[in-house]
Amino acid sequence: MKDAFGAPQSLLVLGGTSEIALATARRLIALRTRTVRLAGRPGRALDAAAAELRARGADVRTVGFDALDIESHESALGKIFAEGDIDMVLLAFGIAGDQGRDEEEPLAAARVAQTNYTGAVSAGLVCAGALQAQGHGSLVVLSSVAGERARRADFIYGSSKAGLDAFTQGLGDALHGTGVHVMVVRPGVVRPERAAETVPVAETMPAGSPVGARFAAARSASARFAAAPLEAPALTTTPDAVAEAIVTGLRRRSEAVWVPGSLRAVMSALRHVPRPLFRRLPI
Repeated sequence: MKDAFGAPQSLLVLGGTSEIALATARRLIALRTRTVRLAGRPGRALDAAAAELRARGADVRTVGFDALDIESHESALGKIFAEGDIDMVLLAFGIAGDQGRDEEEPLAAARVAQTNYTGAVSAGLVCAGALQAQGHGSLVVLSSVAGERARRADFIYGSSKAGLDAFTQGLGDALHGTGVHVMVVRPGVVRPERAAETVPVAETMPAGSPVGARFAAARSASARFAAAPLEAPALTTTPDAVAEAIVTGLRRRSEAVWVPGSLRAVMSALRHVPRPLFRRLPI
Protein backbone atom coordinates (compact mmCIF):
# COMPACT_ATOMS: atom_id res chain seq x y z
CA MET A 1 0.00 0.00 0.00
CA LYS A 2 1.06 3.59 -0.50
CA ASP A 3 2.35 5.43 2.52
CA ALA A 4 0.90 8.65 3.93
CA PHE A 5 2.81 10.67 1.33
CA GLY A 6 1.46 8.70 -1.63
CA ALA A 7 4.70 6.84 -2.27
CA PRO A 8 4.15 3.24 -3.43
CA GLN A 9 5.70 0.40 -1.45
CA SER A 10 5.87 -1.88 -4.50
CA LEU A 11 6.66 -0.97 -8.10
CA LEU A 12 6.38 -2.85 -11.38
CA VAL A 13 8.22 -1.39 -14.35
CA LEU A 14 7.32 -2.52 -17.87
CA GLY A 15 10.40 -1.59 -19.85
CA GLY A 16 12.91 -2.27 -17.11
CA THR A 17 15.89 -0.63 -18.81
CA SER A 18 14.18 2.67 -19.59
CA GLU A 19 16.23 5.61 -18.30
CA ILE A 20 13.09 7.44 -17.23
CA ALA A 21 11.79 4.36 -15.44
CA LEU A 22 15.07 3.79 -13.62
CA ALA A 23 15.29 7.43 -12.59
CA THR A 24 11.76 7.11 -11.22
CA ALA A 25 12.61 3.90 -9.37
CA ARG A 26 15.61 5.57 -7.72
CA ARG A 27 13.44 8.40 -6.44
CA LEU A 28 10.78 6.03 -5.18
CA ILE A 29 13.32 3.82 -3.41
CA ALA A 30 14.61 6.94 -1.68
CA LEU A 31 11.00 7.46 -0.55
CA ARG A 32 10.90 3.92 0.91
CA THR A 33 9.62 1.86 -2.00
CA ARG A 34 10.90 -1.58 -1.04
CA THR A 35 9.85 -3.98 -3.79
CA VAL A 36 10.70 -3.42 -7.46
CA ARG A 37 9.98 -5.74 -10.36
CA LEU A 38 11.74 -4.90 -13.61
CA ALA A 39 10.03 -6.46 -16.62
CA GLY A 40 11.88 -6.52 -19.90
CA ARG A 41 13.88 -8.61 -22.29
CA PRO A 42 16.45 -10.67 -20.36
CA GLY A 43 20.01 -9.47 -20.81
CA ARG A 44 22.93 -7.67 -19.26
CA ALA A 45 21.23 -4.28 -19.36
CA LEU A 46 18.27 -5.55 -17.36
CA ASP A 47 20.54 -7.35 -14.90
CA ALA A 48 22.69 -4.25 -14.45
CA ALA A 49 19.63 -2.10 -13.81
CA ALA A 50 18.43 -4.55 -11.16
CA ALA A 51 21.84 -4.66 -9.48
CA GLU A 52 22.01 -0.91 -9.28
CA LEU A 53 18.58 -0.65 -7.66
CA ARG A 54 19.39 -3.46 -5.22
CA ALA A 55 22.41 -1.48 -4.09
CA ARG A 56 19.99 1.24 -3.06
CA GLY A 57 18.26 -1.11 -0.66
CA ALA A 58 15.28 -2.45 -2.59
CA ASP A 59 14.18 -6.05 -3.16
CA VAL A 60 14.56 -6.17 -6.94
CA ARG A 61 13.75 -8.99 -9.34
CA THR A 62 13.75 -9.18 -13.11
CA VAL A 63 10.92 -10.67 -15.13
CA GLY A 64 10.98 -11.67 -18.78
CA PHE A 65 8.61 -9.49 -20.79
CA ASP A 66 8.28 -8.81 -24.51
CA ALA A 67 5.93 -6.01 -25.59
CA LEU A 68 5.47 -7.61 -29.02
CA ASP A 69 4.51 -11.01 -27.61
CA ILE A 70 1.03 -9.95 -26.62
CA GLU A 71 -0.19 -13.51 -26.16
CA SER A 72 2.20 -13.90 -23.23
CA HIS A 73 1.21 -10.74 -21.38
CA GLU A 74 -1.65 -12.12 -19.33
CA SER A 75 0.42 -15.05 -18.11
CA ALA A 76 3.68 -13.19 -17.47
CA LEU A 77 2.12 -10.21 -15.72
CA GLY A 78 -0.44 -12.33 -13.91
CA LYS A 79 2.37 -14.23 -12.16
CA ILE A 80 3.81 -10.98 -10.83
CA PHE A 81 0.52 -9.85 -9.36
CA ALA A 82 -0.07 -13.34 -7.93
CA GLU A 83 3.02 -12.88 -5.74
CA GLY A 84 1.58 -9.85 -3.98
CA ASP A 85 -0.06 -6.47 -4.44
CA ILE A 86 1.57 -3.93 -6.73
CA ASP A 87 1.07 -0.29 -5.73
CA MET A 88 2.32 1.24 -8.95
CA VAL A 89 2.82 0.05 -12.51
CA LEU A 90 5.02 2.20 -14.73
CA LEU A 91 4.49 1.44 -18.41
CA ALA A 92 7.71 2.78 -19.88
CA PHE A 93 8.56 0.68 -22.92
CA GLY A 94 8.55 2.02 -26.46
CA ILE A 95 10.73 2.60 -29.50
CA ALA A 96 11.32 5.78 -31.47
CA GLY A 97 11.95 4.11 -34.80
CA ASP A 98 13.67 5.79 -37.73
CA GLN A 99 11.21 7.97 -39.61
CA GLY A 100 13.06 7.92 -42.94
CA ARG A 101 13.61 4.18 -42.94
CA ASP A 102 10.15 3.40 -41.57
CA GLU A 103 8.47 5.34 -44.38
CA GLU A 104 10.28 3.11 -46.88
CA GLU A 105 9.81 -0.09 -44.88
CA PRO A 106 6.18 -0.54 -43.79
CA LEU A 107 7.07 -3.56 -41.67
CA ALA A 108 9.48 -1.42 -39.65
CA ALA A 109 6.76 1.21 -39.22
CA ALA A 110 4.33 -1.45 -38.09
CA ARG A 111 6.85 -2.59 -35.49
CA VAL A 112 6.87 0.90 -33.99
CA ALA A 113 3.07 0.89 -33.83
CA GLN A 114 2.90 -2.64 -32.45
CA THR A 115 5.40 -1.92 -29.70
CA ASN A 116 4.21 1.53 -28.69
CA TYR A 117 0.49 1.00 -29.09
CA THR A 118 -0.64 -2.62 -29.49
CA GLY A 119 1.79 -3.95 -26.90
CA ALA A 120 0.97 -1.14 -24.50
CA VAL A 121 -2.78 -1.67 -24.87
CA SER A 122 -2.44 -5.37 -24.12
CA ALA A 123 -0.10 -4.94 -21.14
CA GLY A 124 -2.02 -1.92 -19.87
CA LEU A 125 -5.32 -3.77 -19.82
CA VAL A 126 -3.81 -6.77 -18.03
CA CYS A 127 -2.30 -4.53 -15.35
CA ALA A 128 -5.44 -2.41 -15.06
CA GLY A 129 -7.51 -5.52 -14.43
CA ALA A 130 -5.11 -6.72 -11.75
CA LEU A 131 -5.04 -3.32 -10.04
CA GLN A 132 -8.82 -3.19 -10.11
CA ALA A 133 -8.98 -6.64 -8.52
CA GLN A 134 -6.69 -5.36 -5.76
CA GLY A 135 -8.89 -2.29 -5.34
CA HIS A 136 -5.96 0.12 -5.33
CA GLY A 137 -2.83 1.19 -7.19
CA SER A 138 -1.60 3.54 -9.88
CA LEU A 139 -0.97 2.90 -13.56
CA VAL A 140 1.45 5.46 -14.98
CA VAL A 141 1.89 5.50 -18.76
CA LEU A 142 4.68 7.29 -20.61
CA SER A 143 3.20 9.04 -23.62
CA SER A 144 4.94 11.86 -25.50
CA VAL A 145 4.39 15.40 -26.66
CA ALA A 146 4.83 13.90 -30.14
CA GLY A 147 1.35 12.40 -29.80
CA GLU A 148 -0.34 15.77 -29.43
CA ARG A 149 -0.13 16.70 -33.09
CA ALA A 150 1.51 14.81 -35.94
CA ARG A 151 4.73 16.35 -37.24
CA ARG A 152 6.39 15.61 -40.56
CA ALA A 153 9.57 14.69 -38.73
CA ASP A 154 8.16 11.84 -36.62
CA PHE A 155 4.55 11.16 -37.52
CA ILE A 156 4.87 7.37 -37.35
CA TYR A 157 6.16 7.49 -33.78
CA GLY A 158 3.82 10.37 -32.96
CA SER A 159 0.76 8.51 -34.22
CA SER A 160 1.58 5.52 -32.02
CA LYS A 161 1.87 7.81 -28.99
CA ALA A 162 -1.35 9.59 -29.93
CA GLY A 163 -3.14 6.26 -29.84
CA LEU A 164 -1.53 5.33 -26.54
CA ASP A 165 -2.42 8.68 -25.03
CA ALA A 166 -6.08 8.36 -26.03
CA PHE A 167 -6.18 4.81 -24.73
CA THR A 168 -4.76 5.89 -21.37
CA GLN A 169 -7.24 8.73 -20.99
CA GLY A 170 -10.16 6.42 -21.75
CA LEU A 171 -8.83 3.76 -19.40
CA GLY A 172 -8.57 6.37 -16.66
CA ASP A 173 -12.22 7.25 -17.18
CA ALA A 174 -13.22 3.60 -17.17
CA LEU A 175 -11.45 3.01 -13.85
CA HIS A 176 -12.62 6.19 -12.17
CA GLY A 177 -14.15 5.36 -8.81
CA THR A 178 -12.58 1.89 -8.60
CA GLY A 179 -9.65 2.96 -6.43
CA VAL A 180 -7.22 2.71 -9.36
CA HIS A 181 -5.43 5.88 -10.40
CA VAL A 182 -4.34 6.29 -14.04
CA MET A 183 -1.87 8.99 -15.05
CA VAL A 184 -0.48 9.80 -18.49
CA VAL A 185 2.92 11.49 -18.69
CA ARG A 186 3.83 13.62 -21.73
CA PRO A 187 7.52 14.46 -21.81
CA GLY A 188 9.03 16.78 -24.37
CA VAL A 189 12.23 15.88 -26.16
CA VAL A 190 14.45 14.01 -23.71
CA ARG A 191 18.18 14.72 -23.86
CA PRO A 192 18.44 16.10 -27.39
CA GLU A 193 21.83 15.98 -29.01
CA ARG A 194 21.44 19.56 -30.07
CA ALA A 195 18.72 22.20 -30.19
CA ALA A 196 16.95 22.66 -33.50
CA GLU A 197 17.74 25.78 -35.48
CA THR A 198 15.27 28.60 -35.36
CA VAL A 199 13.65 29.69 -38.59
CA PRO A 200 11.79 33.04 -38.51
CA VAL A 201 8.14 32.62 -39.42
CA ALA A 202 8.30 35.57 -41.82
CA GLU A 203 10.67 33.53 -44.01
CA THR A 204 8.24 30.64 -44.24
CA MET A 205 5.08 32.58 -44.99
CA PRO A 206 3.78 32.51 -48.59
CA ALA A 207 3.15 36.20 -49.16
CA GLY A 208 -0.16 36.94 -50.89
CA SER A 209 -1.38 33.34 -50.68
CA PRO A 210 -5.13 32.58 -50.39
CA VAL A 211 -4.64 31.48 -46.82
CA GLY A 212 -2.74 34.62 -45.94
CA ALA A 213 -5.52 35.93 -43.75
CA ARG A 214 -5.50 32.77 -41.66
CA PHE A 215 -1.74 32.96 -41.40
CA ALA A 216 -2.00 36.52 -40.18
CA ALA A 217 -4.51 35.52 -37.53
CA ALA A 218 -2.17 32.82 -36.29
CA ARG A 219 0.97 34.91 -36.73
CA SER A 220 1.32 35.92 -33.12
CA ALA A 221 1.17 32.38 -31.74
CA SER A 222 3.22 30.82 -34.50
CA ALA A 223 5.95 33.40 -34.13
CA ARG A 224 6.37 32.31 -30.57
CA PHE A 225 6.68 28.68 -31.63
CA ALA A 226 9.11 29.54 -34.38
CA ALA A 227 11.27 31.30 -31.86
CA ALA A 228 11.02 28.38 -29.49
CA PRO A 229 10.77 25.07 -31.41
CA LEU A 230 10.00 21.94 -29.44
CA GLU A 231 13.65 20.98 -29.39
CA ALA A 232 14.66 24.31 -27.81
CA PRO A 233 16.38 23.88 -24.44
CA ALA A 234 13.48 25.47 -22.55
CA LEU A 235 11.10 22.78 -23.87
CA THR A 236 13.35 19.75 -23.54
CA THR A 237 13.76 17.63 -20.45
CA THR A 238 15.81 14.92 -18.77
CA PRO A 239 14.98 11.51 -17.30
CA ASP A 240 15.47 12.92 -13.80
CA ALA A 241 13.06 15.78 -14.46
CA VAL A 242 10.44 13.37 -15.79
CA ALA A 243 10.95 11.15 -12.74
CA GLU A 244 10.44 14.10 -10.42
CA ALA A 245 7.25 15.05 -12.26
CA ILE A 246 5.95 11.47 -11.99
CA VAL A 247 6.52 11.37 -8.23
CA THR A 248 4.83 14.75 -7.81
CA GLY A 249 1.92 13.63 -9.99
CA LEU A 250 1.49 10.49 -7.89
CA ARG A 251 1.32 12.54 -4.72
CA ARG A 252 -1.28 14.86 -6.27
CA ARG A 253 -3.09 11.99 -8.05
CA SER A 254 -2.83 13.93 -11.28
CA GLU A 255 -4.41 12.50 -14.42
CA ALA A 256 -1.96 14.09 -16.86
CA VAL A 257 1.55 15.47 -16.43
CA TRP A 258 3.56 17.54 -18.91
CA VAL A 259 7.33 17.71 -18.65
CA PRO A 260 8.38 20.46 -18.69
CA GLY A 261 5.10 22.00 -17.56
CA SER A 262 5.41 24.85 -20.07
CA LEU A 263 4.70 22.37 -22.89
CA ARG A 264 1.06 22.25 -21.88
CA ALA A 265 0.44 25.86 -22.88
CA VAL A 266 2.62 25.57 -25.96
CA MET A 267 0.82 22.49 -27.28
CA SER A 268 -2.59 23.92 -26.40
CA ALA A 269 -1.94 26.80 -28.79
CA LEU A 270 -0.03 24.74 -31.35
CA ARG A 271 -2.96 22.35 -31.66
CA HIS A 272 -5.01 25.13 -33.28
CA VAL A 273 -2.46 26.39 -35.79
CA PRO A 274 -3.82 25.88 -39.36
CA ARG A 275 -2.20 22.97 -41.17
CA PRO A 276 -0.79 25.06 -44.06
CA LEU A 277 1.11 27.07 -41.48
CA PHE A 278 1.85 24.16 -39.15
CA ARG A 279 3.72 22.24 -41.81
CA ARG A 280 5.98 25.23 -42.32
CA LEU A 281 6.94 25.62 -38.69
CA PRO A 282 10.45 24.52 -37.70
CA ILE A 283 9.28 21.91 -35.24
